[in-house]
Amino acid sequence: MKHVILILDGAAGWPLDELGSRTTLGYANTPNLDALAATGMVGLAQTVPPGTEPSSSAACTSILGYDPVADYVGRGAIEAASMGIALADDEIALRLNTVTITDGIMTSYACGHIKTEESRAIVSELGEALGDETFRFYPGVAYRHILVVKGHPELLDLAYTPPHDISDQPIVGKTPHGEGAAQLEDLMERARPVLAASAVNRTRADRGYLPATDIWPFWPGAAPRGLAPFSELRGVRAAMTSGVDLLNGLAVLFGIDRLDIPGVSDGPDNDYRAQIEGGLAALEDHDLVIVHVESPDEEGHAGNVAGKVAAIEAIDREMVSVLRDRLGEIRVLAMPDHPTPIELKTHVGEPVPFVLAGPGIGVNSGVEFRETAASATGLLVDPGRGVVDLLLG
Repeated sequence: MKHVILILDGAAGWPLDELGSRTTLGYANTPNLDALAATGMVGLAQTVPPGTEPSSSAACTSILGYDPVADYVGRGAIEAASMGIALADDEIALRLNTVTITDGIMTSYACGHIKTEESRAIVSELGEALGDETFRFYPGVAYRHILVVKGHPELLDLAYTPPHDISDQPIVGKTPHGEGAAQLEDLMERARPVLAASAVNRTRADRGYLPATDIWPFWPGAAPRGLAPFSELRGVRAAMTSGVDLLNGLAVLFGIDRLDIPGVSDGPDNDYRAQIEGGLAALEDHDLVIVHVESPDEEGHAGNVAGKVAAIEAIDREMVSVLRDRLGEIRVLAMPDHPTPIELKTHVGEPVPFVLAGPGIGVNSGVEFRETAASATGLLVDPGRGVVDLLLG
């Protein structure tokens, strides 16, 4: 049997007055997901354990069948693995966003979703100006980069606030704090004049785009140890396609093959059809393919109702329709990793809906792929890592 996991990142949410008290998932036109629900099993999964940060790191770790607590790896280290960065025992990797701060307000956690080429050039400038034996800068994708710090394990114990948690809010009290934070505070301060002098930033400003005014380090992680390969845990060979370093990093750490599919991105320009067709092609020599789509989450962080609805509908139209055509020969699991409510512009740890369909999957009372319909079935998988067991059966 062949299997597909489709992760609609952040697609779940809260009811909105402007959508008639429906969520974006409930409002979106998703005939293909609803068809899977009507012929399969629908329920809720608790992908984020209590007391755990409701990040994609924890939630996607659950979906892949690992324990986000016992198998915890700091997100910076996960994304570093995706970029091929080998961490020494005395090194810490942190996510480093290029951000726009105006008069003490987090105007944009993503510099207006800066393009990768521009952002890479800016981070390269930072590396040339500020890189030394302690700090190393690694350009990533769009606004997401990695900072490696040597000789300061205390950074693992600082308090951090992800910049997307404070969109349009004051940053006072939200920068890294705790014993040892002075190292990062000093680096953030020294980065400002470098960014202000950046030719790339000046060009962006001349074109009316938001400049990168600051760097924002968060989500620290050390080199992981003792993670069992996915193939050993589940007895199947898996591959993954994603447009973000987090999921690609989890693939590296869990021994899941990474798929390089042209056109796969983290936003609305993602080539949904190419991604799902490339994923299905990998089933020729894999038992399971994980297809991760970032765009609903990005629109949720931006507070863009129409954009999030459009992303969900594109996934249904371009991807789930293709899966439906293969349903007689594959099993499908489709689900968000966590909710990203439009009102909050960030994640919450509430249960998410899932649908399982395909040969050998039982049918329950779920008839739609919606939060309310999933809740009405009374099926709750807690902890959420048990959903993959239902899929692989």
